[in-house]
Amino acid sequence: MKSEIKKCNECGRYTLKEVCPVCGGKTSMPIPPRFSPEDPYGKYRRMLRKELGFFFKKR
Repeated sequence: MKSEIKKCNECGRYTLKEVCPVCGGKTSMPIPPRFSPEDPYGKYRRMLRKELGFFFKKR
């Protein structure tokens, strides 16, 4: 079952619509995408994180 609930990026309220009925802001899915071991973009995401310095140094 696919979740249709969305969260407003501006006011933080939940709705089923593409545009928030309260503030008129754009809404997006509040949950991250599912994990897949065959992630086709994992290599590029790890390269970007390494380039930006998001990985912690080992002690």
